[in-house]
Amino acid sequence: MDRRAFLKLTAALGGGALLASRLEFLKRAFAQIPGGSLAPGDVAKYVLPLVKPPAMPFSKGSNKNRDKYKIAVRQFTQQILSLPHPMTTVWSYGSADFPGTFNYPAFTVEARWNRNTQVLWMNELVDANGNFLPHLLSVDQTLHWANPPGGMAGRDMRGFDPAPYQGPVPFVTHVHGAHTTEDSDGFAEAWYLPNALNIPAGYATTGTFYDYFNNKYAHYWAPGTASFKYMNDQPATTLWYHDHALGMTRLNVYAGPAGFWLIRGGPNDLDLGYVAPGVGDSPLGEYTEIPIAIQDRSFNVDGSLFYPDNRAFFEGLNVPSMGSPYLDIPFIPDTACDGLPSDISPIWNPEFFGNMMVINGFTWPYLEVEQRRYRFRFLNGCNSRFLILKMSNDMPFYQIGAEQGFLPAPVQLNELLMGPAERADVIVDFTDVPVGTEIILQNLGPDEPFGGGMPGVDFDPADPDSTGQVMKFIVKAASNGDPTTPPMDLDLPAAPSLGPADYTRAVSLNEADSGSVRVSDDGSGNIVLDCATGEVFGPESALLGTLNPDGTGNPLLWMDPISENPALGATEMWELHNFTEDAHPIHIHLVHFEVVGRESFDGSPSVAGSNDPLPWERGYKDTVIAYPGEITRVKALYDLPGFYVWHCHIVEHEDNEMMRPYHIGPIPPGAPAG
Repeated sequence: MDRRAFLKLTAALGGGALLASRLEFLKRAFAQIPGGSLAPGDVAKYVLPLVKPPAMPFSKGSNKNRDKYKIAVRQFTQQILSLPHPMTTVWSYGSADFPGTFNYPAFTVEARWNRNTQVLWMNELVDANGNFLPHLLSVDQTLHWANPPGGMAGRDMRGFDPAPYQGPVPFVTHVHGAHTTEDSDGFAEAWYLPNALNIPAGYATTGTFYDYFNNKYAHYWAPGTASFKYMNDQPATTLWYHDHALGMTRLNVYAGPAGFWLIRGGPNDLDLGYVAPGVGDSPLGEYTEIPIAIQDRSFNVDGSLFYPDNRAFFEGLNVPSMGSPYLDIPFIPDTACDGLPSDISPIWNPEFFGNMMVINGFTWPYLEVEQRRYRFRFLNGCNSRFLILKMSNDMPFYQIGAEQGFLPAPVQLNELLMGPAERADVIVDFTDVPVGTEIILQNLGPDEPFGGGMPGVDFDPADPDSTGQVMKFIVKAASNGDPTTPPMDLDLPAAPSLGPADYTRAVSLNEADSGSVRVSDDGSGNIVLDCATGEVFGPESALLGTLNPDGTGNPLLWMDPISENPALGATEMWELHNFTEDAHPIHIHLVHFEVVGRESFDGSPSVAGSNDPLPWERGYKDTVIAYPGEITRVKALYDLPGFYVWHCHIVEHEDNEMMRPYHIGPIPPGAPAG
């Protein structure tokens, strides 16, 4: 039963009769179709043109050996919704040397293979007077988060203040998929506040690992900044950059800052003849290679972003002050059952699904295409949503690359399945499509957590009137000949495969319910505390961990000692045992890995459709879908020493314990984690 059908049935039969089903359902389907005060049907579709982000301009000091950038994150307003709706306040990146480059999504960093890129990342979330800007969204201080109010002794720890945080915003940028040293990876505890004039006394202004890296490598980073270096020594590919601050990634990224990072050149690249926007090019110009970031968002009628500010939203309920049906339970730090403190955070939502699709910064844009071939670099930039992309006229996609470079051979697909943070490098051929044809890029993925299977069979597809539509292509006559090669004729320069694994490591994906909150329906549809006869409330968090000797999961917290410690230069096979009921996109920092295959716990075929890597998974990747009740195997070379992380890229999960640090090589004595 899906959420919409469940809610209808609950209304018909009464809440009390279905309490057990309701609680079990809420564990299974976290999705929320409702959003802010602006309804999706009130926003016109296909009236805004697709924006093509130009390339980010270099800063002074660039030379033949190194590209230099000064990239800041700032707050500004931008038109995202179709007119006459108001502009939206967002955050995003831009060049500090070129104020006109600030845009959501950010301009694209064009990197060359084996050429260093130096970026001075700047947290400029301050107002015109130099005072800090508070977050646009409600920050839950009861998670294990950056916690600046905790001071030096309490930073990077769980807080106990249930009120939304109103202070200066921690930030640290991660180039997703980059092969770089530990101090430039964007470690979650390497955050820093803006260099604002009014930082409250006693606040920590930097994270634990910011100080550790700054001292270890004698960087002498200035307040409010961090200078990171990227070697770009990996195969040509599509990366992206975004915030990675501890316990806040879901909110910081939802506010806007993200952009593409493309690596070109080297032995594993191929000039395909497509033209991408460059420095200074018009974002509304005509190009044949276009990066396309797909995100879901919700909005209020004043144009502001909507993101839930209470746990009740996740349950499909109100807070008590808003009337029935409501959720009335103790949250951290209040007392719950058996005299124990509550372990349920008051604001955090286990997942969030926006009710509008935002593509390259516009809701439901259109793109005029000529009768020729185009190269699209798709990114699933959603917080929680899995996408299944399909053309409304059934024309195919030709996928030529994944997250870490070209595939061994092109793959013709009718649908593109993409978990959060996954990328797909595809060619679409409009050559024989009649002029005037309008094609909708559809999304058949669910408006709820994804567990595998087929749309319309195993789950309801997204709402066809809103989140089931992504963008529109309008075909026009070709202006010139097409110099590109038909995709299935391409000989792709994929990187060579890894050798055999030196070591196999078993890890686990887990979900935890409350240890102190039990609830029941009060007979009026309200969910209330019931310590005597109630059912356990959940989920409380999602966690990574190891495997117990009996084959069960051993969940571990972010703060627990490091359990994954590959030897420097080792090739390891990681077996991801998913003990939850949903699929998780698992991202391992630093490495590019091979998907080796899948195996269900009960010996049946994988819900993915094959136990072998799927055709579009046969190149190198950095994010993989781990299906429920299955073991997913990936193999990688761990070739740089230091601290990194691995995590679920459903960022609501990542922010509440579904992230773990790991270390390559011997852990230095006295390091902040070990």
